[in-house]
Order: sequence, then structure tokens, then C-alpha cells
Amino acid sequence: MGWGNIYRRRIKVFTMAIIVYLDYKALQKREKWTSKSKRASLWEKAHERNAKRVLSLIVGLEGLWVKLGQYLSTRADVLPQAYINLLRQLQDSLPPRPFQEVCRTIEKELGKTIDDLFSDIVKVPLATASIAQVHRATLLNGREVVVKVQHEDIKTIILEDLKNAKSIVDWIAWAEPQYDFNPMIDEWCKEAPRELDFNIEAENTRTVAKNLGCKNNDNMNANRVDVLIPEVIQSTEKVLVLEYMDGIRLNDSETLEAFGVDKQKIVEEITRAYAHQIYIDGFFNGDPHPGNFLVSKESPHRPILLDFGLTKRLSTSFKQALAKMFLASAEGDQVALLSAFAEMGLKLRLDMPEQAMDVATVFFRATTPAQESLETMKTLAEKRNKNMKVIQEKMNLSEKEVKRYNPVDAFPGDIVIFSRVLNLLRGLSSTMNVRIVYLDIMRPFAESVLRENIPNGPMVNDQWIYDTPIHSNIESKLRQLLIELGRNDKILGIQVCAYKDGKVIIDTAAGVLGKYDPRPVQLDSLFPVFSATKGITAGMLHWLVDNGKLKLEENVANIWPEFGSNGKNLIKVHHALNHTSGLHNAMADIVKENPLLMSDWDESLNCIAMAKPETEPGREQLYHYLSFGWLCGGIIEHASRKKFQEILEEAFIHPLQIEGEMYIGIPPGVESRLATLTLDTNDLRKVSMLPRRSDLPSSFNIQQLATSLPVIMNMLVTRRSIIPAANGHVSARALARYYAALVDGGMVPPPHSSLSKPPLGSHPHIPKFSPEKPSGKQKASRRKEPAAASKTEHNNKSGENPTQGENAKGRNCCRNSSSDSFAKLVDDCSGSNITITGMANGSSSTTNQRSSGKIFSNPQIHDAFTGMGEYANLVKPDGKFGLGFKRYVSKEGTFIGFGHSGMGGSTAYCDVKNRFAIAVTLNKMSFGSVTAQIVDLVCSELNIPVPEDYSRFREVEAHSQVNFGTPLIN
Repeated sequence: MGWGNIYRRRIKVFTMAIIVYLDYKALQKREKWTSKSKRASLWEKAHERNAKRVLSLIVGLEGLWVKLGQYLSTRADVLPQAYINLLRQLQDSLPPRPFQEVCRTIEKELGKTIDDLFSDIVKVPLATASIAQVHRATLLNGREVVVKVQHEDIKTIILEDLKNAKSIVDWIAWAEPQYDFNPMIDEWCKEAPRELDFNIEAENTRTVAKNLGCKNNDNMNANRVDVLIPEVIQSTEKVLVLEYMDGIRLNDSETLEAFGVDKQKIVEEITRAYAHQIYIDGFFNGDPHPGNFLVSKESPHRPILLDFGLTKRLSTSFKQALAKMFLASAEGDQVALLSAFAEMGLKLRLDMPEQAMDVATVFFRATTPAQESLETMKTLAEKRNKNMKVIQEKMNLSEKEVKRYNPVDAFPGDIVIFSRVLNLLRGLSSTMNVRIVYLDIMRPFAESVLRENIPNGPMVNDQWIYDTPIHSNIESKLRQLLIELGRNDKILGIQVCAYKDGKVIIDTAAGVLGKYDPRPVQLDSLFPVFSATKGITAGMLHWLVDNGKLKLEENVANIWPEFGSNGKNLIKVHHALNHTSGLHNAMADIVKENPLLMSDWDESLNCIAMAKPETEPGREQLYHYLSFGWLCGGIIEHASRKKFQEILEEAFIHPLQIEGEMYIGIPPGVESRLATLTLDTNDLRKVSMLPRRSDLPSSFNIQQLATSLPVIMNMLVTRRSIIPAANGHVSARALARYYAALVDGGMVPPPHSSLSKPPLGSHPHIPKFSPEKPSGKQKASRRKEPAAASKTEHNNKSGENPTQGENAKGRNCCRNSSSDSFAKLVDDCSGSNITITGMANGSSSTTNQRSSGKIFSNPQIHDAFTGMGEYANLVKPDGKFGLGFKRYVSKEGTFIGFGHSGMGGSTAYCDVKNRFAIAVTLNKMSFGSVTAQIVDLVCSELNIPVPEDYSRFREVEAHSQVNFGTPLIN
């Protein structure tokens, strides 16, 4: 092709682009002055007019533009019908190249004359496409074949067309920034030249046929697909000879109907074939337009897959990330979705999980028939405008700026062809006028790729135990136990860390992060630990007492005036810690109505402030499973005049050097380290048969909570909320280090083991959140009056000098002053450099503690935790709880130590006499049996007492008929 032709070709393309663009822009202006009744007609005429222009240009130019036209012709779900009707002609009926040219290419490529190759070749092509045309022929041995022959000079044309297409895409992105197709054209520029080598296509055809088991009729796998692919006979760079298969084209509706073809079933099987290629094989055809499919005439009618020139190979990690993205979208799991984005290299400029989920949901939405395309386009446009409005408000952008704002920071090339395939399949479904539910059809394939190494755990996965050095012979024996439990499907993912005499003796991680997340659990992975969080919250309250900012005998209402309503003026701080405040059922009804209200800090504090105690303070110890956290959290914030997270960081995170591995409410940026909860249904069945426990409040229904909590606690909005009774996200090594300090009376242990990688505390601990607003439904049932009063009080205690009066109002960075702020989230005033100083109204003791290596200075701190010694009069004498911590005793009833467990088995405790601390975190909620076996093994090997809470499980595991006992929930 000469330079003159190239230049003329370029002029034609750009002239047409400008004409079509200006035509639509003029129509947009004209529409404002046209009556509504005539607008639809104006647009229909414009679509017809411009569709004819586009078709005429494509037919004249051929090359890459035919490919583009074929792609557009399948998008009946979003393009006007005028374009579909005209561009559909491009699928297989381009003007043919001269037969002499075809013969010349065949003889040159195969090195023989036509007569020496074929006994017959039909001059009229079966189809003419953008790169080649196909002729039917018969080999000398009588076998019927098709011969695919590449057009002369097509390589030069395609490469030039790619340059022109790139220029047009750049221009569109400049003129209409919301339509930036650069990632797609960049990937096309990389992949399209490979279509020009038919040897590659031949090998691709063989690979896909083998992967789909097209020749294996005995394959009874659940994910088996029933499709046909022609056999490759011979290939060169420009000629491909394939087995002939007699079939019906998908756009031949009359013939399909005459043969009684079930179009729904055909498109479903095509979709299954692509799901298999993408998720199981990681190698798929990137060009599923209708011209590349036939339907076999013989019954049962099966799809015939053609043309494997444009294919894409995915790495195992990217394939798993795609499957994870699909399942996260299906289940509405924002954490898994953001984690999948991170794994595939898709980076967003904004932390907007709800909008990210909206995009993913649109991506995998069910297809709609062609006649519903207008409504589909309207819905998608409305959703997009809504999301852009959110971005505009979040970024404070003008109308002009938001048009040019791209929320995607990095778009991986591998996802471009995948996106194109989904869009082409969606267009195919619309063209065939069938409805395909991707979430149903593709789900088994996506699940398969993620679960292939999970069910049998260590039986098939050498790296099931995370590869870190062993600290002791006890750790070696523990790992063998974990492997055994994994083989019995009792563990999904787990961490265990233990200290003895101030030194690390165990630091092990094993398994995977989630049911659909096959990435390995590492030492720095973050697990939700439910009520084990209470032990951290209680420690924070004791830290304030230790610093002289609070007294255990003090009335809560003196610190938190709003709390004194409804007969709560006699409740003291020690009642809150000892579960004897009488507020054991507070929050239960509200959370039952709307579980997400747990995530609303202000409303939860408001409920506690308005609640009415059921028993007088100190009379009865009933586990405050929900109310404990907000009760203590409200006391902490009002007493300290600082926000909850600040005290957590100041008291424990920084002194213990556990940055990035202990959160109560996670920040953006740690999603890739989060473990996802799942339920051990066998244990749940055992628990459901147990009688009600007398130490639990009437509203506590363990079966109900166990089935609903994993779903709620896996939600990102919940994980990001500060729920001081249940929402701790920690690594076992951070939690164990915390208890190692407690067991030594607050003495900070030596630096964590250098064998643990990455080093403990190496992650930045900079929790920054943007305030989120609740939906209207969530707002509806809220009562805000007391909360408003609480905020006024809180604003006056935000660390400002009280003498500043009005100047202090409205400047509190501890809480969003908006009355409808959703969730107590750490906001942008939280910085990375937090000065460790004393409280505003007292002298600094924290600095002295850090310099002396202690987080507590009270020599009787163990008695304070457990309610013993001089603190015995502050607790219920026969209760299981001390002041915020569970007391642990041996089987013989001898006191051992203290700690706290969470529903599902995550736990931490310390043995005071033996200077031993252990933490176990897990994501398969087993109600104690797994944790008990671990604690029993470690304690037995150390020859120290096994707490009765754990020792009773030994008989249970050995004799299945023995009563399951009390599950570990507190």
C-alpha cells in the first residue's frame, strides 16, 4: 500500500469522525428547542443517517474497521437499533476478494498448485471477513474442509488502522473525557497483530478444543461444556485448513426456527464455554461476535466455535482475581472486591467501595433482549450520573472538572479483552433475543478455580502452612496438629502466636484467607475476632484509670451526663466492666430491626444513653454481648476527651510497636490483608441443640447470631466501623504481644521475633476515613435528640481548653458534627504522627511509661483486670468476669489467668503465674473445638494448666456422644 493510499485512508477516517460527532452535538443543541413529541423522531433519523455513514466508510476501508463494526453490531443492549440493523451485515458478508488472489496466496503458502492440493474448491466464499475469507474445498482423499486465506496487504492496512483508531480515541477522550477508550485500544494494538499469523490461530484452536474436551465424550465433569470446534488440518502464516462443519449461522433466524433450535440453550452453552475458558483454563477466545459461531444441524443442536485468532492467556493469579471479582460482585462483598481489584492491578483514585460494587454489578449484570436496550441504556446512564455526582461532591469538583475526572488510576491490560468478551456475549444474547443471567451460569466455574486447592487443604497444598522458621519444638508439633485439622476440614485459615517468659515460642500462620480467597494466610493477615475485641477495649479503659483520668468507682453519668437518664445514674464504671450494669439487652431490638445500625456510632451511643436498665447495678452478671463496647467506648471518649482510636493508638499500638496489625475499625488500604469469615455448619448444628445458658441475656440467640454475623461482619461498612465489643481486626502476633505485656503487669516485651516476616509493626498505621452518610431507610427510625446533646458535650471536650468557650465549638476532630454521620469512622484529622502525651487536664504519664517500657504503672493491675484482691468488692463474687476480662481457672477450679474469646473461636488469654500468653485467630467459626485443641496441646507441652474452658473439649472431640459443652463465645 502506497503512502498516497495511507494518507487518503487517514483523511477519510478523521473526516467521518468529525462529521458524526458534529451531527450529534448539533442535535443536542437543537433538541432544547424541539417539542418532546418530535425529539424521538429526530434522534431516530440521526442514528439512521450516521449508521449509514459509518457502514459506508467501513465497507470502503475494510481492515480493522470491519472488526470494530462487527463489535458494534453485537451491542444491541446499548446501541440504537439503526446501527445494529446496518452493521450486522459486516458479520459475514463483506465484498469478496478476487478468487485469483486467493489461489495465489494458497499456492505460495502451501508450495503446491491448487490441483495438487484439492480435488475441488468452491470459488464463491462461505464468508468474507476483515482479515481473511473462507472457501469450502475437498482434499484429494475426499475429506471436506474449509480454507481460510488471508487478504493480501492486510498486515499493512491493519497496522495503519490501529494508528488511526488510537488517534481518534485520543481525540474523543479530549473532547468527551467521560468516554476514554484508551485502555481498550492499547490492548487491541498489542493483541491484533497476532491475528495475522494463522500458525498461532491453529495452535490456539487445538488448545481450546483440548481444554474444552471437545473430542472426549466420556467427560462427565460437572463443568463440562457441550460445544464443537473444527479440527486443524494444516496451517501456515497466511493459510489455515480446517475440518468442515455444516452449521446454521446465528443471524439466520428462519433456519434456526425451521430446525427447532432452542436459542436460549445455545447461548447459555456458548456462555458456559467462555466461562470455562476464562476461569478454568485461563485461555480464551477474545472475539465472540455472532459471525464466529454456527449451530450444528444434527440433533442435539450444539454450538460450533470458530476463529481463534484473537486469544488471551491469563496468569493463575489474575485468573483467580477475576473469579474473586465475579464472586464478590455476586455476594456483594466489598472487601473481596477491592482485594480482587488490588490483585489484578486495577487502582481507583478514590476510596468508594459502594461505587466500585455498582460498577462490578453492572459488569456482570444479566443480559436484556434487544427491545429493552433503550431502557438499559437509560438505567446505566442514570447509575453513572449518580456515581459521578458522588465523586463530584467527594472531590468538590465543578461540572466541567467532573467530566474530565477519571476515577480509575490504573487499568490492567488483561482485563480489557475480558471486558470485550463479556460485552460481545451480552450483545450476542440481545441479538438472539434471549436473557442470560451471568451470575447463575458463570458462578460454578468461578467457584471451581478458587476452591480447587481449598477443600483438601494441606493434602494438596505444600504451602498450606505459611513458610516461616520454627521457633520451638512445640511450634513444630502445633503445625502437625494444624495439618491434621486442615485435612479434616476444620480449619480454613488460622494464626497462632504464643509468648513464654517474654519471648516468642510460636508464630504460625496456615490456610487461606477465605472460602473464595485462595491466597495464603500470612503472619500479618488481619482476622475479625468478635468479642476478643472486648479485652482490648477493657484494657483501654483500665489505661485511663491508670493515668488518673477515670475512677472505677465513679458514676458513669458524672463523666457522660446524657447517660444518667432513665434510672442509670447509679451505674458506675466497674459495673460496665463487670457486665453488671443491667443493660445486657440494650441494643438488641434495634440491631434485630436493622443490623447495620451497629455501625452507627452516634446512634449506638444514643441508644445506650436512652436505655433503661433491667436490673439494679451490681445485682446480676449477664453478658453484655452488644452493649459492653459502646458503654465502655462512650466512657473512654468522654473521660479522655479524645476519640476512641486515638486512645487505642496512644495506649497500646505505638508502645507495643504493633502498627498496622491491631484495629477496631479498619482504614482503607488494608483490604488485601483481611480474612473473610465463614461458618462451620457442623459445629452450628451441635450448638443449636444446647440448652440456654443462664449467664447469657434473654436476647442472645447463638444460632441466629452465628448465621447472620459472618454476612454482616464481612461487609466493608461494618469492618470500617468502630464497634468496640466485636469489630477488632488483628493478627494473632499483635494480640499475643498485647497479652504478653498484660501478663507481665504492663511491661513491654522485647522486640518481636526477628524470624517473623514481615516484621511486626512494619505496616504504616495511618487510619484515615471519610465520613459516610446513611441511607434514608437507615435514618428513618433514629432518635437524635440525646445524641445531639452528647455531641455538644463532646465538642466541648475535644482536647480544646474549656476556657476557650465558643471558640472551641465546631472544631472537634473526634467526631463528624453532622447529625446523620454514618459509623464512627476515623476522619481526615487523624495523622500519622501522633504525639504521645498526657491528657489535656493532667500530667503526662504515658511518656514516663514508654521510657520505662511499661504501659501500666499500677502494681496491682492483675487484680484490677480480674476483680481480685482490693478490687474484689467491685465485682460479682461468683461471676465469670472480672473487670472487663474473663477469669480462667483450671479444671480443679484454681485461678490461672485472664483473657477474652470471641464467637467462632478466636481467643487470647494469659497465664499469670507461668508468664504465658497465647492468641488464636481463625476465619472458620468453629465455636471453640479447634481453639481448644490448640491451647490444650501448647499448655500440655509446656506442662502448665489448661484452662477449664478448653480442657472440656478434649472429651468432646474423643467421644462424639459427649455433650458439646459451652461454646467459646466470651
